Amino acid sequence: MKKTTFAFFDSLASRFVLTMGVVNLFADMTYEGGASINGQFLGMFGAGAAAISIIAGLGEFLGYALRPVAGYVADKSGRYWTVTFIGYAINLLAVPAMALAGDWRVAAAFILLERIGRAIRKPTVEAMLSYTTAELGKGRAYSINTAMDEVGATVGPLVVAAILFLGGSYRTCFALLLISSVLALASLTVARVNFPLPSKLEEGSTARAERFTRSYWLYMMAGACFAAGLLSYELIAYHLAATGLVDGGWIPILLAFATGCGVIASLVLGRLYDRMGLPVVLAAVVLSAAFTPLVFQGSLIAALAAMPLWGIGYAIQDTLLKAIVAGVLPKGKRSLAFGVFYAGYGVGWLVGSVATGLLYEHAQIGLIAFAIAAQLASLPIFILAHRQDGDRR
Repeated sequence: MKKTTFAFFDSLASRFVLTMGVVNLFADMTYEGGASINGQFLGMFGAGAAAISIIAGLGEFLGYALRPVAGYVADKSGRYWTVTFIGYAINLLAVPAMALAGDWRVAAAFILLERIGRAIRKPTVEAMLSYTTAELGKGRAYSINTAMDEVGATVGPLVVAAILFLGGSYRTCFALLLISSVLALASLTVARVNFPLPSKLEEGSTARAERFTRSYWLYMMAGACFAAGLLSYELIAYHLAATGLVDGGWIPILLAFATGCGVIASLVLGRLYDRMGLPVVLAAVVLSAAFTPLVFQGSLIAALAAMPLWGIGYAIQDTLLKAIVAGVLPKGKRSLAFGVFYAGYGVGWLVGSVATGLLYEHAQIGLIAFAIAAQLASLPIFILAHRQDGDRR
């Protein structure tokens, strides 16, 4: 039985979701705060649009491609919390280390290291959260956790913007993000002490399949197509700064606005997914695809109008796709399943980042066409996967 609004906070499952939400709030505050100035920081050292987009794309690719390895190790060893702690430590401490970078290559190395840490801890966290979905609902469990992520992702850029407006440098911003890094690791310790075995939170059985099904692979293919058309904020920030459309100090605020919209989108889409299923995903993809033509339209009003659509795109990535995967998990391989799925997603992201980075410098109309086509191409694959999943059941 699903919990009512007031009874929600009474269950152990909901408390675990909220506790991990606090961890991710501080974590997202750290690395999204850093991400809001990564593009400008690299540009300050002389990196061009193609280099920035490729660095961001390679980082995301590594952040996804290494997840199957981390998931396999976690499932095989059973040391889910150990893997999680290692991942968070690397993920969070690489951001303030950016303050020590002396050129764009060193900065790029820290960006890649941050993504690698995220790759290590992501499959275990998503797998542990999956034990709450039978009680709370797939969309609801992941949407609450994602919404708290996005609150941190909203606050982080705002803090960075405040530091810049007060005359601080990019290095100062990165250094001060050490505070949220420490708070995230402290919250993770609380979660480990209070919930040593998250598997005990499960009611019934969430993982039904004996193996990786055809619908699982089709969902992964659809996710990869969607990822190829989802632009990184590093490239968006570079574009806004290079064109003079937005002053540098306001770019983190624009990111905060977009992620704030993502908070609302995650909560709404997660609840709607539990009630309506796939049609919610399809509608959200169509809305997300409208982002690119708006942000490259050339006016500030269009760029502002595009930001909520960017938030919807990331709500798809961080809420809806996780809810989908939670419905096709193979028994005994939860962490591996999340890892493999997002490795495929990362391949799509890398291809898209390289393509959009190169197209940006030579044919922005081609960039717009590519991004729209890639995301819309996911729609028939989602439908086919859903039909396969229905036949299996």
